[in-house]
Amino acid sequence: MNKCDVTCLLHYDEAILNALKEDIPWEDVSANAVVPAGGKGHADLIAKADGVLAGLNVFARVFALLDSRSEVVFHKNEGDEVKKGELVAEVTGDMRAILSGERTALNFLQRMSGIATYTRKAVRLLEGTNTKLVDTRKTTPLLRAFEKYAVRVGGAGNHRFNLSDGVLLKDNHIGAAGGVKEAVAAARAYAPFVRKIEIEVETLDELKEALDAGADIVMLDNMPPETLKEALYIAKGRAETEISGNVTEENILRYAALGADYVSSGALTHSAPILDLSLKHLRPLS
Repeated sequence: MNKCDVTCLLHYDEAILNALKEDIPWEDVSANAVVPAGGKGHADLIAKADGVLAGLNVFARVFALLDSRSEVVFHKNEGDEVKKGELVAEVTGDMRAILSGERTALNFLQRMSGIATYTRKAVRLLEGTNTKLVDTRKTTPLLRAFEKYAVRVGGAGNHRFNLSDGVLLKDNHIGAAGGVKEAVAAARAYAPFVRKIEIEVETLDELKEALDAGADIVMLDNMPPETLKEALYIAKGRAETEISGNVTEENILRYAALGADYVSSGALTHSAPILDLSLKHLRPLS
């Protein structure tokens, strides 16, 4: 699992720069038209909804890449819960840079904070259980590091970061290998001995075959609750268990109550709404 912290995200300047290039192909016509070159200004970052903050350093980095003398003073910390109307930060720097970077900075911050907010709610639903919540690879292309980081800020864990990060045999791998037993055997022969082998199963027969083949983790995919209960009983003590398939805030507690080791949810990254934040009150400084 990826362990990149917020400072590590600053190594992703390329992603931030590409986002800026998308929004400013050659110039910001509006800002350049109304703001004198070199004019310094100040603006406030305000929460327009309750939620959990994630991506504050990414927000600040956008302005730093446009204006190395920019300054962002935060009144909240990463992972803090914020209330509607609260002042989150103050941005000072070149007014053209503030205007040009505003949308890109907010896009990152709102997206990451939305994921952290959604995740925090789901994690709280699991309090009192022994089931851990993890994400999936259902992320926005090229923004996975930011989104998986936001999941951790929200209090959940990361599943594998990419295809090089771990062995997970899904239905098409099983089909290509000729069966569950064959897929596990091939993975065991190919992967380094330190790698765990996880395999997705959809029926109790596939589960039993995976356990007999020596799978380390079984992903119980899209099984109805009664089948899941039996599957977890069968797998107990033989392999780690993960419940997967359309897991959302609405049903996560029902799945966790069954006693799986992990519940994975793509909704953490693909269905979380943004947290509404706004950069307001830009005014020139003398």
